[in-house]
Amino acid sequence: MAMGPWITIASGLAAVNVVLLAVLSAVWLRNYRRFKTPLILGLLAFAVVMLIENAAAIYFFFSMGMLYAGSVQAQQFVVLLRGLEVVALLFLTYVTIQ
Repeated sequence: MAMGPWITIASGLAAVNVVLLAVLSAVWLRNYRRFKTPLILGLLAFAVVMLIENAAAIYFFFSMGMLYAGSVQAQQFVVLLRGLEVVALLFLTYVTIQ
């Protein structure tokens, strides 16, 4: 089954999220090994859970495209949510790297 353009965009945004979360995970893992604080461990756990969620979303976009096939509005809403997540992760990655 071919994916529609909105689901393709949502998949791309989820892939960007995976990359950003991988970067954040690497930084926070390095920091946790150095400082051993619960806050950094919490940030690392957050990043790993979000990474798993985005990887699962990509899997379901490809394997179950029919889930959103009936509603263009649902597809657009998924793209909006993934886009907002990209923006939030860009801010978080920027301040973490600084």
